[in-house]
Amino acid sequence: MTQVDLIIKNAHVFNVYLRKFQDVQVSIKNGKFYWINEHLPNLTTKQVIDLRGKYLIPGFIDAHMHIDSSMTTPKIMGNAILRYGTTTIVADDHEVTNVAGIEGLKDFISEDSPIDIFFGIPSSVPSTNNQMETIGGKIGIAEIKDLLDDPRFICLGEVMNFKDVTSKNDTLIKNIIRICRKQKPTMPIEGHTPAYHGEDLAKIIFNGVTTDHTQQTGKLVDEKIRNGMFVEIQLKSMHPDVINTIMNNNYYEHVALVTDDSMPDTLLKGHLNLLVRKAIKMGMTPENAIYISTYTPARHMGLWDRGAIAPGRVADFSIVDNLQELSISEVYKGGISEKNIIKNTSSTKFIPKSLINSVQAPKLSKKDLILKTNLVDNGIVTANIIQINEVGTFTNHIQRQLKVHNHIVDWQTNGLALIMVQERYGLNKGKIALGLVDRGIIGDGAVGATWCHDHHNIMIMGTNIAGMINIQHQLLEQQGGYIVTKKDRIVANAPLPIGGVVSNEPLSTLGSQIGKIRKTLVELGYKNTNEIMSFSTLSLLVSPTLKISDKGLFEVKSQKKISLFELNKN
Repeated sequence: MTQVDLIIKNAHVFNVYLRKFQDVQVSIKNGKFYWINEHLPNLTTKQVIDLRGKYLIPGFIDAHMHIDSSMTTPKIMGNAILRYGTTTIVADDHEVTNVAGIEGLKDFISEDSPIDIFFGIPSSVPSTNNQMETIGGKIGIAEIKDLLDDPRFICLGEVMNFKDVTSKNDTLIKNIIRICRKQKPTMPIEGHTPAYHGEDLAKIIFNGVTTDHTQQTGKLVDEKIRNGMFVEIQLKSMHPDVINTIMNNNYYEHVALVTDDSMPDTLLKGHLNLLVRKAIKMGMTPENAIYISTYTPARHMGLWDRGAIAPGRVADFSIVDNLQELSISEVYKGGISEKNIIKNTSSTKFIPKSLINSVQAPKLSKKDLILKTNLVDNGIVTANIIQINEVGTFTNHIQRQLKVHNHIVDWQTNGLALIMVQERYGLNKGKIALGLVDRGIIGDGAVGATWCHDHHNIMIMGTNIAGMINIQHQLLEQQGGYIVTKKDRIVANAPLPIGGVVSNEPLSTLGSQIGKIRKTLVELGYKNTNEIMSFSTLSLLVSPTLKISDKGLFEVKSQKKISLFELNKN
């Protein structure tokens, strides 16, 4: 007789290898699945669970996400998403790394979590270079070698710098990829390849990138998979064009569902389970939707001990009442109910020393935000403007003619918002860059944050100068956060004291704060499917088309610096 810890009977059990449910019994021993069969003779156990026809599926695996992009800590993240069936994640925490380098990263990931967390080595810190943006930390060859020796790091985090990846020169990112390939030949090289196709895509793959997770179309998914890429599908890519391409071409072996960036208010509602449920509602069979959120991400990341209900695999699973609705009644991690795991989790606040007091910049006054030009005394200039789209994080580069009086540019009467980025690491005396935004804040108010991808300097946009100044002063006082004003009065505030990007408050508190910021942005006329991420990626210099940093405006693909104003050609 063999003693096991738990036997589960009368369940429809998902077999990832057959991609179908089977009516079998499941046994668990020492935190792993032991024997799965119609009958389990000669096994004894102290605990039996009778599921009475419910469904048993493997724990979800999120192969591409960022804990720090959720503005929370590893423990709080784990407590939040375990109840939704996510039992393993692969986190690329390059936000805290941009703030405080490898020391900040190591401090941040030192916190225990109730789920299993593996990591991607931040490959792009900075995402571009020091001539384009100022950051607080840097990842070079020495840091890459250090992290390669840590078994928790199982992939190279998203490679963002298209120009350096495809350069004919021997660039830093090429050397990083080469070192990873030499030391860990099977390590996945995660990519960030938005809208690249044709020869540009071939160049990226040729230089070692194996994966992409950015905003997709059906055509891009097809081209990437045909060229050997593994494609990670996040929520903003889940539209009929993409899902139908996957289903019609039977591309399930080559894709996985991922969350990438989950906002704190969204985490109050769900995690990867929301994407699986949406895939089912869009016509994907439950079997295939579960398959691409359990087995394919595990296989892609080389996590051979999970992602399946099979002997020797970690006993991570969810009990599902209704398959079409993906209604999860209970989750088990290592054979233990999440209710017991979370109940025994410490509530001590996480305070990593290297990420405290990281916002160092001088206070600004209204005169610092007067938009001037030396191109003309009085007359007209052509302005290069960031135009926001209502879907996704891409922007457009537009131009508009603006009046100038005594060197001061009149942007207020043109339906535009002023945007300011200030260096906040004490490395460049708090230097600021100014720009203009179309389709941003429409009403009378402002929004500002230190959670600004990926350099995380202070970025503030608004139509009310006094409101912008009040935000800047408050961000300095509370050492980071996300703030919105109506007129000049602060009405929504989410303090982020850990590196200016993370809160150690309970998710219920943080989620409520971010939810209020989102609601206020909508009231001020900001239109986007994800208002929080849209604003914060106006500073992301690797996401098309025109973005801003403390060094100025840049065209993303060419990395060319763009002047805010040009002489009117008419």
